[in-house]
Amino acid sequence: MQNKYKDISFGTAEAVFNKLGGKEGIEKFLRDETKVVEVEVTEFPEFMTIKIGTHDSVDELRQSLKDKGNRISSYGNDILGKIALAETETEVTLHSATVKELTGKDVASNREINEAIRSKGYDLCPAEVGPQLRLQYSDQPSGEYLRVAMEPIADSDGDLFIFDVNHAYDDRWLDSDGGHPDDRWNGGYRFVFVSRK
Repeated sequence: MQNKYKDISFGTAEAVFNKLGGKEGIEKFLRDETKVVEVEVTEFPEFMTIKIGTHDSVDELRQSLKDKGNRISSYGNDILGKIALAETETEVTLHSATVKELTGKDVASNREINEAIRSKGYDLCPAEVGPQLRLQYSDQPSGEYLRVAMEPIADSDGDLFIFDVNHAYDDRWLDSDGGHPDDRWNGGYRFVFVSRK
């Protein structure tokens, strides 16, 4: 029998197997329990590049936010205390788009927004992006609200939240918004997300 894949190296085949999830993933694929979906890569312009991993503790990061004149809401402060910081200083490229641009819908849930971000070739933000964006985005225009597309964090009452970075009432805020997968947003709301590595 002729090998029609003779030009494919073992390394390339192994990379495909790894993308499918290794031996277990291949077995699921062969049992039709896993689907391979073509990812649509949509170009959203680079919004800005920020650094994460710049502080040794959340307390230091919180103090830096206050020292720069930023305000932190009580809900924002609650989930800020629960984030993990990057261990090394790293640059993160952020992109921004409206709910409508991401999903094509006038109203969409967090679940739909996150799925759209991933399907277009991007990723959710590490939670640290919220406070770091607030710290480093000192010239945010008045009236702008940016929701951070991220895995939600449970507050002290167990409710799920995501970070909201906004410039409202003459103050720059680190705030939070509903992070439950079924929470819904109008098409004009803007989210930030990261380039896929």
